[in-house]
Amino acid sequence: MFKRFTSPERHAEDAAAGVQQPDVAGSAAETATARQIVARLDAMPPTDARYLACFAYVMSRAAQADLSISPEETALMEQFAVQYGGLDESQAVLVVGMTKLQASIEGATEDYVVTREFREISTMDQRLALLRCCFAVEAADGTITADEASVVNEIARELDIERSDLNRVRDEFHEQLSSVQALRQVSGGA
Repeated sequence: MFKRFTSPERHAEDAAAGVQQPDVAGSAAETATARQIVARLDAMPPTDARYLACFAYVMSRAAQADLSISPEETALMEQFAVQYGGLDESQAVLVVGMTKLQASIEGATEDYVVTREFREISTMDQRLALLRCCFAVEAADGTITADEASVVNEIARELDIERSDLNRVRDEFHEQLSSVQALRQVSGGA
């Protein structure tokens, strides 16, 4: 996935398709820091890079459920990329930025394919950790809407997570569910 953004072949494909590349000479994209980050990501073992790319993409998919990704959701995804992906902060910013872009561009078909790929390359514990991250990202603003909960349910199905396991993870975020919040509001906060 990283090569998709950084390879000379990508830029050649874009040029052939008529996609204009920004002039980055001397810009932040051309800095030594950016080159070092990309080099470190490209140096990752392919299986690690694939795992990380899928993990971050699925989190972006969950964050995109309400059609926007907030700065709070982005910060949480970056934190999880550091925690579960072993990245440093600058790498996490780059990876999350790339996967947010891909998730917003690619959409439904790619969502399914990437989530199923993650299922194939992960353990059940890793899938449950990803599911927990998806709930946490959706709860970053204090509320998990019905649309957001629906996307996480779909992700859980695609990851082959048992309904009982999904319910256990969802219970950790019970107070952030919009339906629970609405019931509490109607009943006077009880």
